[in-house]
Amino acid sequence: MAPIAVADVIPDGTLAHFDEEDQLQQVSVHSLAAGKKVILFGVPGAFTPTCSTKHVPGFIEKAEELKAKGIDEILLISVNDPFVMKAWAKTYPENKHVKFLADGSATYTHALGLELDLAEKGLGTRSRRFALLVDDLKVKVANVESGGEFTVSSADEILKAL
Repeated sequence: MAPIAVADVIPDGTLAHFDEEDQLQQVSVHSLAAGKKVILFGVPGAFTPTCSTKHVPGFIEKAEELKAKGIDEILLISVNDPFVMKAWAKTYPENKHVKFLADGSATYTHALGLELDLAEKGLGTRSRRFALLVDDLKVKVANVESGGEFTVSSADEILKAL
């Protein structure tokens, strides 16, 4: 399957997260993004070095600036279970805007065409690092990294596109 690209409509899918009352919820991607301008960004794994020290912190630090430029939701997806995503989210107590969403079986990541085989490193199927700017379900910007790079999918790159 070809990776998601500019002008594509994002597929619907179900992801998991813990709500404010600490209840496990299943949520439709379309329910989060329909009629809104959202950033959907993906990382290879929770607690991994680049993801934890650069990619996620960048979106947390720039969240207010992104919101000021019309972003309604900032959605983080990782191929991890919701309990891991909940624990990871707690390591960012300053976070008020980035929603940590679990794609435990990589089903949604496959639907996006953005899976990454990291079996040789003992990680199995993961997500490529990416950042999508989506307006009412349609991709306006698709910044997808090759391999383990971190060059085009940062919050700063999305800000430039706004």
